[in-house]
Amino acid sequence: MSHVVFFLVPGVHLLDLAGPAQVFSTAADFGHPYTLGYVAERSPVPTAQGLPLVARLDWPELGPEDLIIVPGWRAPTLTGGPAIDAACLRVLREHHGRGGTVASVCAGAEALGQAGLLDGRHCTTHHDVQDELARRYPRATVVRDVLFTTDDRVVTSAGIASGIDLALHLVATRHGPAGAAQVAREMVVYARRNGHEPQASAMLRYRSHLDDIVHRAQNLIDDRFDEPLRLPALAAAVGVSERTLTRLFTRATGGLTPLRYQQTLRLERAEHLISHGTTIGTAARSVGFEDPRMLSRLRARARAA
Repeated sequence: MSHVVFFLVPGVHLLDLAGPAQVFSTAADFGHPYTLGYVAERSPVPTAQGLPLVARLDWPELGPEDLIIVPGWRAPTLTGGPAIDAACLRVLREHHGRGGTVASVCAGAEALGQAGLLDGRHCTTHHDVQDELARRYPRATVVRDVLFTTDDRVVTSAGIASGIDLALHLVATRHGPAGAAQVAREMVVYARRNGHEPQASAMLRYRSHLDDIVHRAQNLIDDRFDEPLRLPALAAAVGVSERTLTRLFTRATGGLTPLRYQQTLRLERAEHLISHGTTIGTAARSVGFEDPRMLSRLRARARAA
């Protein structure tokens, strides 16, 4: 069981909190092992939208598989935001030091900065306070005009609704694109709105269309991306000819055939496994490649693109 703990500060934005919480709650509904918790220095916690929130005052015991998320808050500047107790900053720092992941939404990056977790890492925040974040933490690399960044288990996202994109990405890296796609479909979230392409799962990048036939084909590929999928069977499953499916799929995804889409999902999942210490050969077999050389070729092609 993985804990997802939200650290709430006074003035927290409801959507900064509710978006990621909904993602992990929905993932739990589909059988993924998440429990959600809410911690604050004082309770109830006033929110930017006027609805007070009740939170616990003590931190649960956390391990490397657990996640702490700091939603953003309303303040004209980062320095004008609420003071954060040194003990809570120490929890963030020590959790990361033990191998855990720490994330922020919007101005929540300030808490990570105060904890020393942005130094030497890439990060982002709401566009209104990006320049201030860069001035306050000159050892950090603030990335502008992206939805989120990930760097050594420190994950930061831009403003407000981008927390949904961040949470879907975390679900995709932990459970594969099919698991995240299932959550996104349940939440009626298909499109990735902007930002640098590698920072979100392909199941979001290529879902910004309205073709129901292609969505159904993508659902099948998402669920079985690591299995052999023949075009005739895929076309029959969605009720069109092979030629029609290829034409519709290519048009809706900006040039990808069903096979290339499946390969993209496989490559994305394999890269995650490799980044966590899996060998290329084992990663290749885990995502459905019989020959590891195919994975090596796809990786080389992606780096050259």
